Amino acid sequence: MSIQVGDRIPEVNVNIVREGKTETAPVSSLFKNRKVVLFAVPGAFTPTCSLKHLPSYIDSAAEFARRGVDLVCLSVNDAFVMQAWAAAEKAPPGIVMLADGNAAFTKALGLELDATGFGMGLRAQRFALYAEDGVVKVLKVEAPGEFKISGAETMLAALAG
Repeated sequence: MSIQVGDRIPEVNVNIVREGKTETAPVSSLFKNRKVVLFAVPGAFTPTCSLKHLPSYIDSAAEFARRGVDLVCLSVNDAFVMQAWAAAEKAPPGIVMLADGNAAFTKALGLELDATGFGMGLRAQRFALYAEDGVVKVLKVEAPGEFKISGAETMLAALAG
């Protein structure tokens, strides 16, 4: 079963890439006493993820910061890939890149995607959620192959109303 509005973010150790450095930490360290938008992509360097999803958050990073909301980008990739992707996309330091190489966090959320048919193995579904102090307040999970409801614009609108 996937995480729902009102649920607490599950406790899993993850690899966090911040300002070119990687650290292993409990995911709760990203959510405790914070407002966070976590958005997940099926894969770094993939077309929709690189051309639309991550750029929507890069372009809106200042607006999220103005509202006191941290940004976390999740992908089932290793920390080295996430670090390279952040550099290639010129992601600002305010966007934390969360590497879920073994999909432990993605599975704990119940939002995994079997992409073996595309040669990509187990990945995260495309989604975005907003949490306050680790409790999910908004959850937007995309239909397979779509990018309509998990971009920055949708999440900013959800925060406004």
